[in-house]
Amino acid sequence: MFKRIVLICLILFLSSSFLYAKEELIIFHAGSLSIPFEEMEVNFEKKYPDVDVVREIGGSRACARKISDLNKPCDVMASADYAVIDQLLIPKHASWNIQFATNEMAIMYTEHSKYKDIINKDNWVEILLREGVNYGHSDPNVDPCGYRALMVWQLAEKHYKQDGLYDELIKGCPAKNVRPKETDLIALLESGDLDYLFIYKSVALQHGMPFVELPAEVSLKDNKYEDFYKTASVEITGKTPGSFVTEKGQAMVYGLTIPNNSPNYQMALKFMDFVLSKEGQDIMVKNGQGVIVPAKSSQEDEVPAVLKRYL
Repeated sequence: MFKRIVLICLILFLSSSFLYAKEELIIFHAGSLSIPFEEMEVNFEKKYPDVDVVREIGGSRACARKISDLNKPCDVMASADYAVIDQLLIPKHASWNIQFATNEMAIMYTEHSKYKDIINKDNWVEILLREGVNYGHSDPNVDPCGYRALMVWQLAEKHYKQDGLYDELIKGCPAKNVRPKETDLIALLESGDLDYLFIYKSVALQHGMPFVELPAEVSLKDNKYEDFYKTASVEITGKTPGSFVTEKGQAMVYGLTIPNNSPNYQMALKFMDFVLSKEGQDIMVKNGQGVIVPAKSSQEDEVPAVLKRYL
C-alpha cells in the first residue's frame, strides 16, 4: 500500500512538472553582451513568465560554429561582429542579419598593473613594450575582439608612425596571454598574470575597471575613419578546415539573427523585438554600448515583417 502511494505521488509530481514546464528560449551571444543580455533576460522573463531564457556565452565565431558545424539548436544569435553572421551562417543557417549596436576597443587594467599611474592614449605603446609588462587579447579565430586587437596594433603602427610596431607587439604577447574567452582573460588580469588587456570599452565600464581610451583613429569606433580602418587586416580560419578568410578593419557593428533551426521561432521574434525596442536600447546604452537607430540590414527583404519597423 505504501509503495502504491509513493508511486501515485511520483506520477502526480512528474505530471505537474510537465504541465508547468517553461518553454526555453536559447540564445547564443558574444561575451561582451553578457551583462546587458543578463538584464534583458530578467526583464523579458517578467514580461513572459512562462519563458526560461537560456543563454550560452562565447566568442562570436565559436557561437556561430555551434550552429553551422554542430547544428546545435539556437533561437537568437547575437554577434559582436555582424560580419560573423554574414560569413558563417548566411544563407544556409540564417536568412538575415540586423546591425543593432556599436562598441570600441580599449586597454583595460587593474590597480596592480605596472605603470598604471602614467599610461595614457599617447604612451600606451611604450608602456606595453617595457620589460616585465604582460598584455593579452582573445583568440582571433573564435572571437572578433581578438582580431580587432590585432587590427588596433596595425593601425597604431600607422597612426603613431612607428615602423615595425605591429611585429614588436606580436612578439611581446606570447601564446599563454591569448585565450578563447574574455572571462579567462579578465581572470588573468585580476590575478596579476596580465597587466593589460585589449578588450571592448563596454566590458571595462560594466566591470568598473580602469582603462585607456584609445584615439578614434585606432579604436575602431568611428565611421569617419572607415578608409583608414580598412588598411588593417587579419587572416583567420574559415568555414571549412584548412580554409582561411581575411577580416578587414571597420567600425564595430554588432549583429542579430534568428537561425533557421530555431526551435522557438515566435518567442525568438518577441525577444528580438525587445532587444531592438527603446527598453532594450536603453539597457545597451546604460552598459556602455552605442545603438544603431534605425537598425540596418543587408538582407532587408528577408527580415521578418514584425522587425522591419526598426530598420
